[in-house]
Amino acid sequence: MNPKIIKIAIVGPESTGKSTMSKYLADHYQTIWVPEYAREYCEHLTGDCTLQDEINMFHGQLALEKELLPKANKLLICDTTFITIKIWSDALFGGTPQEVLDELPKQHYDLYLLLDIDMPWQDDPLRNFPIQREHFMQVWHQELKALNANYKVISGIGETRFQNAVKAIDAFTANQNRSA
Repeated sequence: MNPKIIKIAIVGPESTGKSTMSKYLADHYQTIWVPEYAREYCEHLTGDCTLQDEINMFHGQLALEKELLPKANKLLICDTTFITIKIWSDALFGGTPQEVLDELPKQHYDLYLLLDIDMPWQDDPLRNFPIQREHFMQVWHQELKALNANYKVISGIGETRFQNAVKAIDAFTANQNRSA
């Protein structure tokens, strides 16, 4: 019997280093990470993103995570979660599809690392809101609190940011081991 895989979600506003952090953490903990499905999906869009695209990204993120979960080594690092779909749907379309809302409380992550906006903005064709990072940071706090999620804000630049993430995961897993 396989031990329970601890799911760690790396989340936050645009340009906070989620993908880089996910790769580094997966390497550090010798496990795999679930990439952000929406990034690849949006790279292939030929027009503006629609609400149907958001639903497609929701299903794609769930499927990718389900596919990779059995390959994880004790921890599964998730580069974002489909909470991002809710945040973007609310921001761009004024609401979220019911199927996404219904699934939110059913998808459990043991620990969320909310990456702070203290990093400089990096331009990217798929990023849209360089001057609304503070707003989206508050939205992330609200969404995580609404889910009663266990989360830690990770601040710092470069190696400091990475070490702060490792400390948060190590403290969480040590606490899990004590209570097991």
